[in-house]
Amino acid sequence: MADIRSYLKEKEKREQKKEDYKEKIARHKLTFFYRIVFILVALAALGFFFYLQYKRHVYTDYDIIASVDRESIGGTTDIRLGNAILTYSKDGAHCTDSKGNVTWNQTFQIQDVRVDACGDTVAMGDYNGRSIYVADAEKLLGEITTTMPIRDLTVSEAGYVTAVLDDGEVTRINTYNLKGELLKEGRAHMDDSGYPMAVSLSPSGELLCVAYVYVDAGVLKTNIAFYNFDRVGSNVSDLLVSTWAYTDMLIPYVKFANDNTAFAVGDSRLMIYSGSHEPGDPAEHMYDSEIRSVFNNEKYIGLVLISDKPENRYRLDVYDTASPNSKARSFYFDVDYTDIFFGKDHFVIYNDKECQIMTMDGIEKFRGNFSEPVKLMVAAGNGYRYMLVKEGSMDTIQLK
Repeated sequence: MADIRSYLKEKEKREQKKEDYKEKIARHKLTFFYRIVFILVALAALGFFFYLQYKRHVYTDYDIIASVDRESIGGTTDIRLGNAILTYSKDGAHCTDSKGNVTWNQTFQIQDVRVDACGDTVAMGDYNGRSIYVADAEKLLGEITTTMPIRDLTVSEAGYVTAVLDDGEVTRINTYNLKGELLKEGRAHMDDSGYPMAVSLSPSGELLCVAYVYVDAGVLKTNIAFYNFDRVGSNVSDLLVSTWAYTDMLIPYVKFANDNTAFAVGDSRLMIYSGSHEPGDPAEHMYDSEIRSVFNNEKYIGLVLISDKPENRYRLDVYDTASPNSKARSFYFDVDYTDIFFGKDHFVIYNDKECQIMTMDGIEKFRGNFSEPVKLMVAAGNGYRYMLVKEGSMDTIQLK
């Protein structure tokens, strides 16, 4: 009996030791868990602190971190083409990457150059001519020859081109692929649909937006029409999927910001249309100041107006394409700008001598002068890094 009691007592001691051991392991795991949570919270707080510092940091100067020589030719125009630079004139065009390498070169004779870019794709045509050249930042993609004089053109990022062509009393609106093959043919007449004042293709090339201007009983009117070249359009007459009529308003500008958003700028109103296949009723925004310029990227639409404040020259109203019904964010400035472009959360206003950069929160990140005249400014990555295109060089700068 004594042996049984001893055995049971020893067993109880062993089980107690196991329980104590398990408890120690549980306490250790809990302590380790709390330490990990504390470290993660501390790292998050530290990251948030540095993020706030980054957001609030104001730059006062810049360093040139790279520079390449650039041959300057008189009579040329430089524009952004994605992260590259397109340089064109009446005698030809070429594209230069951020390292200064010429990726392609095309000679031509164009008296009145018409250019449209979408992403890193560009179309160049001759007003009253019959040739359209299509390229991207890396290479030439094709040449399109029309049978009638060109009046206007638009290109999609996918490389499709729609051209407005003069056919006497009738205006043709033809869409081509990169091989120059006619994909869709339309026609407009002043006595019927009106004259196509502006055209724009969506980046994918699925949608075409046309602003038709006409006079009805002495009253100026504009029709905004959307055509779908894909499956949705094949089920409706003339591919027409949406249309709106505006009385007593001239709308000379239409543009796709992205595949889901197009906008039209009239003399008194901005309309933002949403829908990647069949745009619905637009968000409308009225204004009573004079429109000076229109700028956009895939996220933002910016209208520069004459300022309503005597202490400032201009007002920039910015609309977010993700929230088309939201009220514009207004920013006042005085820079006699030649160009404005948007970044992820900021915008850049500049001319050949000076530059101003502001965030969408209204924080001025930089205001200063360039050391040499600048023809074009291009974003060169994150962290407020840019490329300055000058007469004889391309300089990559970092704000500091």
